[in-house]
Amino acid sequence: MEEEVGLWTMFCRASGCSDGFGKECRSASIDLINPDSCLDHVVTLCIDLVLLLTTSFIFICNKSAAASSWKKFTAAHEPLSDAFSKLLISSAIFNSLVSMLYFGVGLWELSNIILPLQRWMVLLFQGLALLMLNLCVSLNGGGGSSSSSSSSNKQTNFQVSAAMKLCSTLAFSLLSTFLCFTSLWQAIVMKNKTVSAKMVIDILSLPGAALLLSCALRRKITSQSYHTPLLGKEEMSMGSTDDDEKVSPFAKAGFFSRLSFWWLNPLMKKGKEKVLQDEDIPFLREQDQAETCYSTYLERLRKWKVETGSTNEPPPALWSTLLSCYKKEILLSGFFALLKLLTLSTGPLLLKSFIDVAEHKPAFKHEVYVLTLALLTAKCIESISERQYEFQIRSVGVRVRSLLSAAIYQKQLVLSNAARITHSPGEIMSYVTIDAYRVGEFSYWFHKIWTTGLQIFLALLIVYYSIGMATIAAFVAIVLTVIGSSPLTKSQLTYQTRLTQQQDRRLKAITEALANMKVLKLYAWENHFRGVIEKIRREELVSISMVLFQRGCIMILFWSSPVIVSAITFWACYLLSIPLNASNVFTFLATLRIVQEPIRMLPDVATMYIEAKVSLDRIGKFLEAPELQHRSIRQKDNNNRSINPIFIQSTEISWSMETTSSKATLKNINLVVGLGKKVAICGEVGSGKSTLLAAVLGEVPTINGTINVYGRIAYVSQTAWIQTATIRENILFGSSMDPVRYQEVVKRCSLVKDLEMLPNGDLTEIGERGVNLSGGQKQRVQLARALYQDADVYLLDDPFSAVDAHTATSLFNLMSSGEILRTGTYDEMLESCQEFNELVNAHKNATTEGRKSQHDASGETTADVSTTEIMQVGKQPNLAASGDHQLIKKEERETGDTGFKPYIDYLSKKKGFMFCFLTVLFQFLFIVGQLSQNYLLAANIQNPGVSRVTLFSLYTAIGCTLPFFMFLRSLSIVRLGCDASESIFSTLMNSLFRAPMSFYDSTPLGRILSRVSSDLSIIDLELAFKLTVSLGSTLNAYTSLAILAILAWPVLFIIMPILYLIVVLQRYYYNTAKELMRINGTTKSSVVSHLAESIAGAMTIRAFEEEQRFLAKNLGLIDKNASTYFHNFSASQWLIQRLEIPCAIVLSAAALTMILLPLGDSASGFVGMALSYGLSLNVFLILSIQYQCFTAESIISVERLEQYMHIPSEAPPVIESVRPPANWPSHGQVEICNLKVRYQKNSPLVLHGISCRIEGGSKIGIVGRTGSGKTTLISTLFRLVEPTEGRIIIDGIDISTIGLHDLRSHFGIIPQDPTLFCGTVRYNLDPLSRHTDPEIWEVLEKCQLREAILQKEEGLDTSVAEDGSNWSMGQRQLFCLGRALLKRSKILVLDEATASIDNTTDAILQRIIRTEFAECTVITVAHRIPTVMDSTKVLAMADGELAEYDEPGNLMREEGSLFRQLVHEYWSHSTNN
Repeated sequence: MEEEVGLWTMFCRASGCSDGFGKECRSASIDLINPDSCLDHVVTLCIDLVLLLTTSFIFICNKSAAASSWKKFTAAHEPLSDAFSKLLISSAIFNSLVSMLYFGVGLWELSNIILPLQRWMVLLFQGLALLMLNLCVSLNGGGGSSSSSSSSNKQTNFQVSAAMKLCSTLAFSLLSTFLCFTSLWQAIVMKNKTVSAKMVIDILSLPGAALLLSCALRRKITSQSYHTPLLGKEEMSMGSTDDDEKVSPFAKAGFFSRLSFWWLNPLMKKGKEKVLQDEDIPFLREQDQAETCYSTYLERLRKWKVETGSTNEPPPALWSTLLSCYKKEILLSGFFALLKLLTLSTGPLLLKSFIDVAEHKPAFKHEVYVLTLALLTAKCIESISERQYEFQIRSVGVRVRSLLSAAIYQKQLVLSNAARITHSPGEIMSYVTIDAYRVGEFSYWFHKIWTTGLQIFLALLIVYYSIGMATIAAFVAIVLTVIGSSPLTKSQLTYQTRLTQQQDRRLKAITEALANMKVLKLYAWENHFRGVIEKIRREELVSISMVLFQRGCIMILFWSSPVIVSAITFWACYLLSIPLNASNVFTFLATLRIVQEPIRMLPDVATMYIEAKVSLDRIGKFLEAPELQHRSIRQKDNNNRSINPIFIQSTEISWSMETTSSKATLKNINLVVGLGKKVAICGEVGSGKSTLLAAVLGEVPTINGTINVYGRIAYVSQTAWIQTATIRENILFGSSMDPVRYQEVVKRCSLVKDLEMLPNGDLTEIGERGVNLSGGQKQRVQLARALYQDADVYLLDDPFSAVDAHTATSLFNLMSSGEILRTGTYDEMLESCQEFNELVNAHKNATTEGRKSQHDASGETTADVSTTEIMQVGKQPNLAASGDHQLIKKEERETGDTGFKPYIDYLSKKKGFMFCFLTVLFQFLFIVGQLSQNYLLAANIQNPGVSRVTLFSLYTAIGCTLPFFMFLRSLSIVRLGCDASESIFSTLMNSLFRAPMSFYDSTPLGRILSRVSSDLSIIDLELAFKLTVSLGSTLNAYTSLAILAILAWPVLFIIMPILYLIVVLQRYYYNTAKELMRINGTTKSSVVSHLAESIAGAMTIRAFEEEQRFLAKNLGLIDKNASTYFHNFSASQWLIQRLEIPCAIVLSAAALTMILLPLGDSASGFVGMALSYGLSLNVFLILSIQYQCFTAESIISVERLEQYMHIPSEAPPVIESVRPPANWPSHGQVEICNLKVRYQKNSPLVLHGISCRIEGGSKIGIVGRTGSGKTTLISTLFRLVEPTEGRIIIDGIDISTIGLHDLRSHFGIIPQDPTLFCGTVRYNLDPLSRHTDPEIWEVLEKCQLREAILQKEEGLDTSVAEDGSNWSMGQRQLFCLGRALLKRSKILVLDEATASIDNTTDAILQRIIRTEFAECTVITVAHRIPTVMDSTKVLAMADGELAEYDEPGNLMREEGSLFRQLVHEYWSHSTNN
């Protein structure tokens, strides 16, 4: 023991610890925070030794790489900036100087006295550790990635040393932070008048450590470019030169430019000079781009699989993977958050020193000037660190959002068909538009989870230093506040989860309704579907109000907690007889005011955490959903000519995951298709033809047997899928342009005439899902897409309704009940297969009358014209009216300064202005109450004439009223938010459902969905709170300025210019920020539109193996959106930093002025009051500006929704003064009088004065070539398009005089595109619930659907998936026939209703129509010419004019008859086939 004491005495004797020497010093725990104590030096030396060993090991591992880096540095031809960045140079120089200072002072100590050892050893070791670490970081071993020739061992060594380097730098940073804190504590708090040289150097080591950590993290991030590129090199290199020029200046910004956001100045200047456009926004750095982020994510998953050695285990939690991807960036931002926290905590300590000086108790001469300089420095460091913290963590948020958006997009491309039922298109879009964005936003709140607790802990330490044991009362009050919020937080999680589910249901219903708006208008179902959506919305509003109310309750609790805590603490001081004076009271209050905002932010932190958790769980569940299992059946290109391209040998093929024969769609399929063979698959509706093709594509989940496909595939789906792009882009589909091949394909697909009609030819941009094209045109475009590909296998799912198809030498497979009945050539099948004979005879019988008419007519022949010439290509609204403009308009956005208009729009909903005024009023009363409390203390705390009981009683009485004001404020916010949401949604739905079809023809669905999803979500949950917090924090900030101005009037000379500067800078900022926010909205719509389009065409994309190209486009769209958001929040940091520094100057000047000015007997009290407000000035100012930015960003959602809330509407649904009789039309007589139609005001006429009379009960066939105006005539009958001139009179009533609902609800229609809705069979046939089950079963019997539905266990409750995807196209058309049979209208319109069914079913349908609608007027737009041969009359149209109108027989006998020509062409085509 004596030896131990002797060694300790040698080390610690004559130390500078306050408790004495030797053992006493060692046993005193308080000496740990004394920078001159032995214990502090022992801890420092131990850490330094560990750092020296670690850095030595790193140098040994990477000495060759370090030499390479030094060689780069010394090479004459190597630019300095290439080897070392400005940040690295600054770090190296600064830390070298600090280490030299440690060495110099240590050697000086050694030269004066050897014992105690600790005095000089700690300095030398600290200097040596800093020097070694500085060299280790500066001479970066490994550069960033190993060369291709490097061995795996070297790569492993590099990775290990890099990790050790980062850990060492982080350890030294924590040590420096501790040493800096203890030195400041000793100098300021403990009033140590002897400031040692070591204390000064320890303080200087902190910024040096920050520089080292920044360099280490930056090098680590740069070195992570080892992942394999997600896209091919070709795609990555496209436009790389131009892209480099447009990359954000942040990529090349130096250390000080990044620190001050100087790199953003060019964009801010450009925004001031002009209205920013999309092309003005710089690109993101490579490490911030979606491709890099997603590749990092995939690399993490790959590493996890390698480490676990299993591919069957579920992947790690999504949050865990995200943290592992960005842990370095999160640590860096956490370091800045910690630095900000420490500098913020010095404020109350400095305030106490100022009060001591005001009470004439200075620690040394001119202390006030040192304190002023310290206050200014602390505030500047606080500003810089907080700006960097927020910038770094928001950058992480952008990457996370991009990563999740890319992962969701990639997942939907491979999602199994069963999973698509669980995750509807609307839900998938909500994962991107709401959930991914919500998780990205949570990054801003991430560090607040721990910094709030740490800040409260540090505050409690300062409070303990001020008021001693009374701190326990403050601590208990804070803990009780947190505990009291726990039930509210749990309840909020429950309601938030419920709200998210309701949002999904609403978005799914809206998506379905808007995507099929034309069908809803034709059936007059708009009101019903709108009612369904509004019912879901009412349930959602209940959850919204509960979430907002609970958020308001939590806000009341936490906003009132500082008032409650202070009152309880003062009474505890009174009871414990703890003396109170201006110094400790206002130190306590200043500390409380500083933590007041973090405490108040706890509800927001809890809310954001809950929302992010719910969203992350939803995304994680989606990413774990089942994928397609049989994509591997497709082999590489077929170079072996002897291999059959398609080989199928399977006992069962089923869409169900259950392998039971009863649920198998196809059974006993044995099919071999040889090279160059053509195979036609025939069969009745629902026999499994499309399923067989889907199995070839690998889309069917259950396959018992073998399917092999060799070579490239080109696929034409039964339901046409068209991109929102030009005709040319749709045909090329990612392939390079070959003019000769392209022209040949266009000609073969009979698109020449169609392209001539379009305003910009093949460069005309087509609307979403091809809304600007007719069914035939869409089929021909997608057939051209397939033919242009140089494929080995072409799969065509019933495309021959629109194109020529030579089948004379084809091999036929006859399908029936999911099995191949017979295989053979056409002649073989005709001779040996009865079922095939029935199909062929059905076609012959359907054309018998046409054949007879042809023989009765003259022998005149016509030129051979392709089948497409007789198909329906109705001219849609924009085709003739667009002129030189594109059909799809560029998305509109507001430009320039809209002033208060969007705020007025928002507050004008219901009683918004009143509730906003009440919110501000109650906030103002709360501030006045707090001010009264503080003034009471400032004026009387030093007054012996006022008893403590009286003072604290008044203080508590005022405090008890403040929660009441907060309660009323929260209620006003909830009412403001709920009422505005309800009003906006109602107006929006009314506008959208009343909008004309021309709006939907020119507006992609994604633009609307982005508004009814993310924009509406912002208004529902965020805008009201952001607006009111913005107003409240602004009031707080200006209150603080006013107090400083009153108590230190000379500061007005500084405050006035500062206020002017604030206004100028904010205006300068808003010029750029407003446009960035708006562009952010439009780019987000592009992401949503592309996602919606890809979901609809996922099967086609997979068939062409174009997943990578579509993913590349999606990544580009994500980057455009992310770039605007990145520069937007960077701009807000740019502004705040430029306002914080002047405010720090104001605060410092005010503190100095109040000390120098005579303020009377209560000087110390008013100095304490003013500085307690002044120290929180930055907090409130930052909060004010941040929430102003948040509000300005959120108010853009109001702008965007307002654009669609005032769409010019159709005619009224009902005109009460002119309502038709209930049985109208009773006869079905239609009279068209000089009908002229144009789609736009100045566009050419589409219909040129058509006049005809249709007698009641007659059957009319409408025929004509492409673009003749057939569809326009039908659209005018339903008033989807209003007549320019003329009238349509039905049973004596001019249809233009009655309401649209009264008109459309009295007609029946079987539309061209058979549309089913998500629900049940019963709901799809009778959504209005007007018919009984027996009536529905009777109709199903007539529609040939009864047997198919009886096979289902649920009967009429059998589910129908979204878009009816679990039913064949023919079955969907029969459902539409069933609707018409149930409705029994006197007028029935068939708009190419037989395009998707076979000849047999067509014959049945025609027979049913003739029987069931014998007394009705039936108007048929002909798909097959034979269907109109038995019509009463035929109406032939050409170029928008009525060419002829007569009985079919008369027209067939008339020379030169247009109808006769069409019949000849059709029969010529049928004969060839």
